[in-house]
Amino acid sequence: MKFIASLILSLTIMTASAQVESPSKSTWRTLGKITFKKVYDELMGFKVDMPVFSDPIKELEGKEITIKGYIVPTEGYKSHKEFILSAFPYNMCFFCGGAGPETVMEVESLEGVEFSADPITLKGVLRLNDNDINKLMYKLEEATLVEEED
Repeated sequence: MKFIASLILSLTIMTASAQVESPSKSTWRTLGKITFKKVYDELMGFKVDMPVFSDPIKELEGKEITIKGYIVPTEGYKSHKEFILSAFPYNMCFFCGGAGPETVMEVESLEGVEFSADPITLKGVLRLNDNDINKLMYKLEEATLVEEED
């Protein structure tokens, strides 16, 4: 009987710990809570989808966040101060048609970040964009690379 109780307790603890999300996954999940509205764009001459940010997203505006993702290079595979960060690897990202626009953000880093196909973790100030269709809806400013502990 004690063995069964111990086994159940162990499985419960393992399940609960597996359900704890990393802050990065939680941030991407929060950033995914958007809707879109159709707005007529004078320059384009037709209606475009503009993001409508949920309250949890609005609460992150101007705040420092930590987020993990994949570099989508904008100018080759080198060190970058400006690049795109994606929640998904390059072959699954928004630009390849594998995800929505809420899964990518512009990054302006304080120092160059070396390209890597592996995920990286960044810390920076989040800015929201719901009015310029020529920019992504999320931007991470003053970003710095966070060293991962093994």
